[in-house]
Amino acid sequence: MIKAGRDVFAGQPAEVEIRNEAWVHLWYEDKFKVACPPYESTEAAIDSFTATTCCPGVRVETDGRWRVYAPHGLSDVFNLVVRPNPVLAPRSVYEAKTAQWREQWPEFTVLERPAASITTISSVG
Repeated sequence: MIKAGRDVFAGQPAEVEIRNEAWVHLWYEDKFKVACPPYESTEAAIDSFTATTCCPGVRVETDGRWRVYAPHGLSDVFNLVVRPNPVLAPRSVYEAKTAQWREQWPEFTVLERPAASITTISSVG
């Protein structure tokens, strides 16, 4: 699906990224030293993305209608604000990603991650 999507969206004015979140729990803890239980849904995976600005998801339902899932709303997306998501991702992951994003999109406002500990997926409910 990732390769097929790359071919379908080639040449578009925006990068479209397709990822398989079903396998994240198999490698996440080894890479980031934080446990990640298997996701029960696409929404559960989206809820754990590093920044709340990255959390919108879009899909076409079986009836052909588009469904937007944006648990933190879309204001930050349209206002170019990157806000840390307190769920799962360690500070180092947020800081590494936002450093890349600052280089690529200097117009973004990147909010610092608070010093408080992270909230794990299992404690979110």
